[in-house]
Amino acid sequence: MTFIQPHTKSYRQASLALFISGFVTFATLYTTQPLLPLFSEEFHISAAAASLTLSISTAVLAFSLVAAASLSDKFGRKKLMVLSLSATSILGLLTAFSPAFPALLAMRGLLGIFLAGVPAVAMTYVGEEFDPKGLGKMMGLYISGTSIGGMSGRLLTGLLTDLFGWRQALGIIGILSIALSFLFWRFLPDPRHSEKRGMSLKTALKEYGAVFHHKRLLLLISLGFILMGSFVTLYNYIGFQLMAAPYHLSQTLIGFIFVVYLAGTFSSVYMGKKADLYGSSKMIKIAIFVMLAGAVITLLPQLALKIAGIAVFTFGFFGSHSIASSWVARAAGDHRSQASSLYLLFYYIGSSVAGSFGGFFWAHFQWIGIIAFISVMLLLSFPILFLAEFQKNKRDCFHLNKQKH
Repeated sequence: MTFIQPHTKSYRQASLALFISGFVTFATLYTTQPLLPLFSEEFHISAAAASLTLSISTAVLAFSLVAAASLSDKFGRKKLMVLSLSATSILGLLTAFSPAFPALLAMRGLLGIFLAGVPAVAMTYVGEEFDPKGLGKMMGLYISGTSIGGMSGRLLTGLLTDLFGWRQALGIIGILSIALSFLFWRFLPDPRHSEKRGMSLKTALKEYGAVFHHKRLLLLISLGFILMGSFVTLYNYIGFQLMAAPYHLSQTLIGFIFVVYLAGTFSSVYMGKKADLYGSSKMIKIAIFVMLAGAVITLLPQLALKIAGIAVFTFGFFGSHSIASSWVARAAGDHRSQASSLYLLFYYIGSSVAGSFGGFFWAHFQWIGIIAFISVMLLLSFPILFLAEFQKNKRDCFHLNKQKH
């Protein structure tokens, strides 16, 4: 059995399918983010309460990822991703018919369950089916789909909401996602390097136990909390600032700000390739520093500079996420599925917890509080990376001494 090689038909089809999977998943997940100020006004709730429409999806998604990894071992990678993407698209469409805010929250929570099948399995599929030498680039291509999906979901939601209303906006995006799910099923090659295995609680616990005994891997996995928590916090509350004085931007204009996601589309592939060349540790530190610089730039009052800061921050985020994802996949060995699921568990818990907790800083300290909160989280990543490098050196020394004796 050979890996999917570059410049082949299978490679092109797999690249397109994985791009679609990231696009649909994240377009659906983040459709409510630009609507938070609107929900706050329409349903007479606080900014933190409105953010629950996103946080509840990511929280449920986070814990569903753990089960999704084991389900993919039993039913197959492609079959689970197709089911997940189809159900996600249908639920995204049905969300448009939510009669009240509690019903909207319930639907978004249910959405989180079915969303899990794609991100948990896609990372594993990439790690198993593609040549390891180009893993960083391929993971970057998948993540570029997530960045364009996140951008398009937000942008289209803002534009369609101004034209027709938020319910119609969610409905149109749902219909588009259903059509793309069919293309995903048609184009994704059947996996050749994974075998269906019986699933039992004992086996699942044993698989996850192996990951928890890998200290360096756990440190890398924890980066997901910091990266996504910082990213979602900034995007959750920037809309509140830009709709208020002195900016007074419309829903459509705020939606168009998410065009800066294109910076992430480029950086996920670019930084992934650089990590393949120069090492994940060096490049992820650079990417996180770029995130920190971008966050600080958004403190400037000029709108153009504020948007530039968001673009820089987004470039750094998708680059660091791409590197962290492929690094976890490489370090996990035979436990890629479980390690990828745990990385994404931390990733989406960060989205849910930090995204909602950011409402406290917005309410009490406004934008400077949001940036202070994000900066502290990002600075914590550097000691984590130092400890991960220490664990690797410690293990390498252990194996060297063992060989000498």
